[in-house]
Amino acid sequence: MASIPQTFSDVNSDWLSEVLQSNITSFTSEKIGEGIGLMGDIYRVSLEYETDAGNKPASVVVKLPSSFEENRQQGVALGMFEAEVRFYDELGSRTGTGLPDVYLATIESGTAEFVIVMEDLCDLTMVDQAAGMSYEQALAAVKVLARIHAAWWGKVQTEELEWIPSMVGPRIEYVDQILPQIYPVFAQTFESGLPEGGAELTQLFSQSYLKLNKALAERAPWTLAHQDYRVENMLFGDASKDEVVVIDWQGIGRGPGAYDLAYIIGGSMDTELRRTHERDLVAAYHAELFAEGVSDYSADAAWKYYGFAHLLGGLATSIFAGGTLDLSNERGKELISMMSNRHVTAALDHGGISQFP
Repeated sequence: MASIPQTFSDVNSDWLSEVLQSNITSFTSEKIGEGIGLMGDIYRVSLEYETDAGNKPASVVVKLPSSFEENRQQGVALGMFEAEVRFYDELGSRTGTGLPDVYLATIESGTAEFVIVMEDLCDLTMVDQAAGMSYEQALAAVKVLARIHAAWWGKVQTEELEWIPSMVGPRIEYVDQILPQIYPVFAQTFESGLPEGGAELTQLFSQSYLKLNKALAERAPWTLAHQDYRVENMLFGDASKDEVVVIDWQGIGRGPGAYDLAYIIGGSMDTELRRTHERDLVAAYHAELFAEGVSDYSADAAWKYYGFAHLLGGLATSIFAGGTLDLSNERGKELISMMSNRHVTAALDHGGISQFP
């Protein structure tokens, strides 16, 4: 197996040739995803072959850990780098839909030293999260999500998958301990952009994360959750044909699928568009689950747990990112400010503090 580059400067033609099992004579590269892939550095690599490439890729994407040491430490502490590598290596083929082709995924266990080489999806469309998805894109995203969830519905509470963090396990306990400490930093930068009632909600949330996760986990069915299922972690082909490819699987967890559903609808759509279409989108998600063989989850339950889940992932990601990550990149600040406003508004729309157990 190919070695793990320490930095992108270690990537050369010989290494790429080994990964792709071809004779690559030269390449060019560009860093992509600035301010988006906060936990990783991502490069598009265009390839030149010694002979006709045939069915070999004209370009690939190489993902390495973030160049910011604080972000690397966080990725190790939360097990995020290892989770993404193992997902692609062990679970990708069993998930069965919505995934890129992966040529290499390897890590030195327990460290930030990893590399993923995957297909370049440059022919597909990435949607700017600040602009938000259209209804048609949102519909495709929730249907693909339902298929991913259906593949693992009721199958994740096994010894084989214990390496995947659960919604009530050590990773969540770690975040629960950190949130009260970092909330003042988040509030100083982002509180002024929250809707009325948002500051009270986020402050209480920062002291209640584990309790809220347990409340949902004890009631709703479990599956494999992406846990960062937002529009900038997917690429779209023809949305009318549900052509969606999902990337960035480093946050995977075992728990209720409602977490992902609330996260994508609450954070990746304009608020008014979300309010207009969210019942239809949740119904479409539920219908797709049923079509894929999930029969123990009612439409009423899907709506109920979707509403409650607005108190979880979106709020945690906003506070955690706003309070800890290196946000010298203005694109990162803009993204977190927008996400915070949308997720807090959605949580308030669905009962806010009144839903706290």
